[in-house]
Amino acid sequence: MQRSPIKFCRECGQAVIYRLPDDGDTKPRAICTSCHTVHYENPLNVVGTVPVWGETGDQVLLCLRNIEPRKGKWTLPAGFMELAETTAEGALRETIEEAGAQIEMGELFTLMSVPRVGQVHLYYRARLLSPVFDPGFETVEARLFTEDQIPWDEIAFRTVRETLERYFEDRRQGRFGCHTFDIA
Repeated sequence: MQRSPIKFCRECGQAVIYRLPDDGDTKPRAICTSCHTVHYENPLNVVGTVPVWGETGDQVLLCLRNIEPRKGKWTLPAGFMELAETTAEGALRETIEEAGAQIEMGELFTLMSVPRVGQVHLYYRARLLSPVFDPGFETVEARLFTEDQIPWDEIAFRTVRETLERYFEDRRQGRFGCHTFDIA
């Protein structure tokens, strides 16, 4: 899912061309033909949570997607970070919007670079304050699963699968870390 190239300057609206900037930069950038503004294209941040229920955190909240991509597949509550919010604030907002879940935020759990699609995914551990959910329009159903109940073949995204696998592995070991890795 590559984004469309920039065509017009965000400052003055004139056409841009892709070339190396005159400042020694080594990557072609979108440069305005009129005001010479250099436009940088950066990855999008996807933020979410691993909301768990139960004294031992043996149940994880998953959302059945009602939107593309991967409509009809299960995911952790997550979405694109908005301007003027922290990664944790975005993860909390997405959990409320998608699952209608009330949570207590925990530590950063996984950080995954996904260069193929120009994204960085960050998932926080979270403790559910209630097993009652009120999903928004992006979600058909929000439901709790134990590890053996998770529909592994119906997980929407590799980043979600990797995060869930690490959560249950850490839970078995009795300690949680922060996992950082790349998904090629």
